[in-house]
Formats: sequence, structure tokens, C-alpha cells
Amino acid sequence: MDLPDDVELSLSSDTLKALQEFRQEEQEREANFEKLHHDADIKFEEQKVMDLFKEDWQLSQFWYDEKTAGVLADALLDGADSETVICILSAPSVYAEIKRRITSSIPTKHIHLFEFDKRFEVLAGSDHFHFYDYNKPLALPSELEGKVHRLLIDPPFLNEECQTKFSTSARILLNPDVNQRTKHGNRQHAVVSSTGERMAGVVTRLYPGIKTTSFRPEHANGLSNEFRCYADFEWKGWQFE
Repeated sequence: MDLPDDVELSLSSDTLKALQEFRQEEQEREANFEKLHHDADIKFEEQKVMDLFKEDWQLSQFWYDEKTAGVLADALLDGADSETVICILSAPSVYAEIKRRITSSIPTKHIHLFEFDKRFEVLAGSDHFHFYDYNKPLALPSELEGKVHRLLIDPPFLNEECQTKFSTSARILLNPDVNQRTKHGNRQHAVVSSTGERMAGVVTRLYPGIKTTSFRPEHANGLSNEFRCYADFEWKGWQFE
């Protein structure tokens, strides 16, 4: 962000210093992002990775804090096997949490990120990143239709239209056999939605069997809206309320 010289001269020394620091931070962010883009094998801690992706409030982007991302990642991976297909819709910080873990600790390679922000293709790679626009809920990769066992949904907007369109995509993606078991004998099916508390009635209507849980998602930079976690299963990370 360059300013004309005469504008800069009119600023106070403190303001100029803050402006220079902002420019430096943006330059460092861009440099680190380019490094991530050109070296997919680099391993970062989850929070450092997400720091490279500046939140865009126009897109209603709010990254989860480390604890929340960890719990949601655990919920998706717990008891999974090599055949489990997992999709994460609009929750890139959870995908980043999974990516930072030791490869041998991740039971499946079939983990996909659906996201409107195309920057996140550098995290997932072209084979596991899918551009997703909730305004086009039917525009989904055909190879995943009816194949997804576990699904995490984080609609960006707290209104019924957005929630409904996400649920349309979910119904197309989900494997219809909700009673399927993994090779370990665990449940294969799982649906989790992390969204606003005021969406409770809408979410429980759109997803059969889903209920409000005891887990409270938190965001790294704070968020005024009260968030809740909804799921169609109980486990060590939460109970139904």
C-alpha cells in the first residue's frame, strides 16, 4: 500500500512507524506464503500456517483456535481406517491441523478440503482441494458423490439460505450407509456442523439425527457470535445436550 510522499509527510511519526510495520508484516506474510506455495513438503505448526492466510471478513473468514481445530480434527479421524473418506467444507484451519500431524498418525489419505478461497489449494494440493461455492451446491466432484463417510461443515454465514445450500451438498456427498463400520469395528459415518447457536433449529432440521453437543468452538481472533458444535454422534470429545 503505497502513499504519495506528500501524504506520508503529513502523518505523525507514530503513524508513520505503524504504517511501516504494517507494510513489513504484509511483505513477510507474502514471502512466507510464496515459500509455502513452492514447497508443499514444508511442515509448519498449524497456527503459523493459518497466519499466512489473512482472514477476509468480507468472506466471513474466522479461523479456529488451536484447541478447537484439534478437537474437530480428532472427531473426524477417531476410529477411521484407510478406506474412510473425509470432507471438510469451509473449515480450512481444521484441514491445516490435520496436515501438521505426523503422517503415520493419520489413518486415511482420503481427506478433502472444499473451500471458496483458492489460496488453500497450496495446503491440500490439486487432488484434494475442491473449489466450493455454496451458491452452487450441486457443483461437486462426481467421484465423491455418495462416497463421503465423514463430513465437517462450517457455513460462513448465519442464515437459513446458506445453511440449506450446504446441507444440499452434504446429502449428495454422504455415503448413504450410515451403519457402515470401519475395519476396526468403529462407526464409519459422522456428520459435524460448527455454526452459530441461533442456527440450532435450522441445523437439527436439515441433518437427521444431528443434535447440539457440549463442545464450544472458539476462534483464534475472537468472535462475538456464540458458536456451537452439532453432531450426529457422541464420543470422548463431547456429549449431546
